[in-house]
Amino acid sequence: MAPFIPLFPLDVVLFPGTPLPLHIFEPRYKEMVAECLAQDRTFGVVRALEQGLAEVGCTAEIVTIVKEYADGRLDLVTEGRKRFQLLAVNQERLYLQAEVLLIEDAPGAARPADTARAIQLHSQLLAAAGTQQDISDVDHSLLSFHLAGSLPLDLDFKQKLLALRSESERLSLLIPYLESIIPKIHRAAHAREKAGGNGHIH
Repeated sequence: MAPFIPLFPLDVVLFPGTPLPLHIFEPRYKEMVAECLAQDRTFGVVRALEQGLAEVGCTAEIVTIVKEYADGRLDLVTEGRKRFQLLAVNQERLYLQAEVLLIEDAPGAARPADTARAIQLHSQLLAAAGTQQDISDVDHSLLSFHLAGSLPLDLDFKQKLLALRSESERLSLLIPYLESIIPKIHRAAHAREKAGGNGHIH
């Protein structure tokens, strides 16, 4: 059980090991960030929903202060660290705090064939988008988070992935999802090419 941690509700899903740039401008979050920096603490990033907050979030460590503005605003790069389950939210401070339970994966590694397939699909997706990424040094126990975290995927899907308790379960969810969106990206790229080639699609 962790003590109360500062909470930053956002319209994002943060994964362990993935970066999250933030622009801090609200007074309550300036205060929160100043305290985290002074005490070398992490804060919790949790997805803000129409009705409250998601049940599972991820702690964020401030890695770099990119820019400090004269009016106190900050540009930061944070990185996801540990997943947590929200137990209770506390509203005594300017910003929300939460009592949380840190989430660990169940023991056991994913099948090498699933790992290889997920990496292959990820590189196909990036190639379709005209980019690439070196993932040779990624911790394979967190591979699914790195692959999904680098793509603009549906937030409901990302939230579901965040809550799963093993890498094999996450890859079993991620692989068919990536397989389903690759043809859509190819179709969209093909349509763009045809439109760009002669001004209209035949």
